[in-house]
Amino acid sequence: MSTPTAAGEAGASTPTPPAPEPAPAAPQSRSLSARLFTRPEFGTIIAAVVIFVFFFAIAEPFRTLDSFATVLYAASTIGIVAVGVALLMIGGEFDLSSGVGVTTSALTAALFAYQLSLNMWVGVVLSLVAALLVGFINGWLVVTTGIPSFLITLSMFFVLRGANIGVTKAVTGTVATNNASELDGFASAHAIFASDIPLGFMTVKVTVLWWLGLAAVASWILFRTRLGNWIFAVGGNAPSARAVGVPVKKVKIGLFMGVGFVGWILGMHILFNFSSVQSGLGVGNELIYIVAAVVGGCLLTGGFGSAIGAAIGAFILGMTTQGIVFAGFDPNWFYAFLGAMLLLAVVLNLYIKNYATTRK
Repeated sequence: MSTPTAAGEAGASTPTPPAPEPAPAAPQSRSLSARLFTRPEFGTIIAAVVIFVFFFAIAEPFRTLDSFATVLYAASTIGIVAVGVALLMIGGEFDLSSGVGVTTSALTAALFAYQLSLNMWVGVVLSLVAALLVGFINGWLVVTTGIPSFLITLSMFFVLRGANIGVTKAVTGTVATNNASELDGFASAHAIFASDIPLGFMTVKVTVLWWLGLAAVASWILFRTRLGNWIFAVGGNAPSARAVGVPVKKVKIGLFMGVGFVGWILGMHILFNFSSVQSGLGVGNELIYIVAAVVGGCLLTGGFGSAIGAAIGAFILGMTTQGIVFAGFDPNWFYAFLGAMLLLAVVLNLYIKNYATTRK
């Protein structure tokens, strides 16, 4: 038998193992400025700063703490409801009955308590039930009929507007409720819904705390809970959300009831701050709430926005309503500003949404 050659031994050697695959490149973290720019409220914060500086420079009364407390109060009466409207818009729906719904809540509490000689808190609870019922009806009709929420809630707007005036006149003989300040429970309810809170350096209405608290809770729901994920999913693409198990109908109905709840809070403030309620109040306010939400970063198409942005949007409108007065301008300019802000916000929000999508 012949002995194998060295070359043969080399050819029979173990083959070289393949080189390991290169590790995937680590994802590049976005810069702080890029992350901030993709936030829904990014443009709103800049607008708030610009408007504050503008009125601070031209309106001397705007620079005092008492005037700033007035600005905060004006903003809170918009922001309380705007936070709920923002969540509903993120969920892909509108509520055009929210303005008169606030008045309905106040009238319900006042009429029941005064006419039946009940404790004021009984009227408060009954009005909460009524507000949630209106929200439930709106939501249930939207999800069961498939009719756009614009039409459903516009119909509810006319129903409530007529009922507010008609029922009040039938019961009291006037277009306003009787003074309820002497009823049992009025003082304690006033402390919760309409009291003044001294901060040492200035005094603010309790509605400011309600506004900020609701914005914080709504933000926590949106970004820290499963429900928040569902709200974004339902507003972004309801059929796809339903396909992965999201209870679309329950989410939408709950959002409409949420608008009813925040409207009830503002309605209680109106009642206990003024002791009597004018039945024609609230008409047109639904548009103010929607503008605050849109200025705050909510898209009209749903699936994008934030509660903090809506709160800042309300602050912008509060600064504008009071700043125009402090500067001595014609108050009618407010509506021109409102239209311009709405148009700019829609364009900016769409741009930010597209930018955020491409940067994911």
